[in-house]
Amino acid sequence: MKKTTNSNIFHKIGSFLDRKIIIPITKLILKITEKFDKSSRKFENWLSKTSTLLFISLIIAIIVFVVVDQKMLLFSESSAELLKSQPVQVIMNEEAYVVEGLPETVDITLIGRKADLYFAKQSPSHDVVVDLTGLKPGTHRVNIKYNQALASIDYNVNPSTATVIIYPKISETRTLTYDLLNQDSLDSRLVIDDVSISTDKVVIKGAEYQLKKVATVKALIDINNLVKKEVGVITVNDIPLKAYDENGNVVDVEIVPEKINADITITSPSKELPIKVIPVGTVSFGKAISSIDTSETNVIVYGDEETLKSLTYIPVEIDVNDLKGNKQYKLELEKPVGIRHMDVNNITVNVGLDNSTSKELTGVDIKYRNLADGYTVQGISANDTTVSVTLKGVESVIKNINNDDVTAYLDLTGYGEGVHEVEVLVTGDDVKVEYVAKTMKVNIRITKK
Repeated sequence: MKKTTNSNIFHKIGSFLDRKIIIPITKLILKITEKFDKSSRKFENWLSKTSTLLFISLIIAIIVFVVVDQKMLLFSESSAELLKSQPVQVIMNEEAYVVEGLPETVDITLIGRKADLYFAKQSPSHDVVVDLTGLKPGTHRVNIKYNQALASIDYNVNPSTATVIIYPKISETRTLTYDLLNQDSLDSRLVIDDVSISTDKVVIKGAEYQLKKVATVKALIDINNLVKKEVGVITVNDIPLKAYDENGNVVDVEIVPEKINADITITSPSKELPIKVIPVGTVSFGKAISSIDTSETNVIVYGDEETLKSLTYIPVEIDVNDLKGNKQYKLELEKPVGIRHMDVNNITVNVGLDNSTSKELTGVDIKYRNLADGYTVQGISANDTTVSVTLKGVESVIKNINNDDVTAYLDLTGYGEGVHEVEVLVTGDDVKVEYVAKTMKVNIRITKK
């Protein structure tokens, strides 16, 4: 009975192929052969035989049967597919509890027929779920389940279980501060003058032991996110917030709100300062500096307001130790701390020498510096209140210097109540001159007010 059925199937397939494929192909070949000479008649006669056509139909039918049969077997075979790093969803009361111990992702192995696996992978549902509904604070072992699209598919989840700890969620209010990131990306002539954040208080939520770790909550303002970097007020939206412990490590807690806004005020404070050349060392015996000429006398500096207020000049040191003749120096200006930009970075300094002479100033008053609060100071005798100062330099330079151009002083840093012998220090306005106190030390008395 089965053989008869199979024969009918093959007969029907052969008839179908004969009508739809063999006869049309034969007609096409006949039309083509008509264009060739009589030598092709033999091929035509062979091809037109009934036995030849049946033989060709049988071969094609067998080929089609084998191909279809193999495809059906392949499609019906069991197979496996691996879905890697599938996110885990948690069902719980997130307002009341915090959970720890759950993996963020799992791997899922699907086992079934290839046809079912194909449809399963096309399905939008690939949820991996852990249901914690009804569980109280404490340690629990829970199952990780996969919502498969087709019931005909088996699956394995790795890991399939997890040990979780559920904590009551508590909240605290904390002060919010901010950090500026990537400030170096700002033009060196610009500074962040002010930052106004939309709120200075946030609520942190989490397990009690996690909240105890939080030392600070900060808004991380990235200067690279500014729409424009120019003078004015610029608003930055959606600034992320982070909680840190005392060691600077991020603490995983919920922060409300998650993001804030801020208004960034950008300014460009500047100040023009003189360039002051400071000779270091002593020139050769019998010589003194007669002139110091610079290619630039002033420089415009950019920085924050506080730094600019503290600066009165830009110092440039030159080594003149044992210098015997005129010399030219090519120097790079160093930026003082807090200065971001200078419009002059390099200068040329020409130093001239001439024969040295000396001049003495008498009765230069001694001043006091760095005396601690709550104390007064006075010289033990009249000789301890004034000093004579010797000026060494080129005559044309020192001849017009008087007592008002010279400062003699005592540095009283660290000195307390009592009588002390302190070294006399002398400075002057002209760096080309050497200032030497004839009296090296004087005696003073410090008393409490």
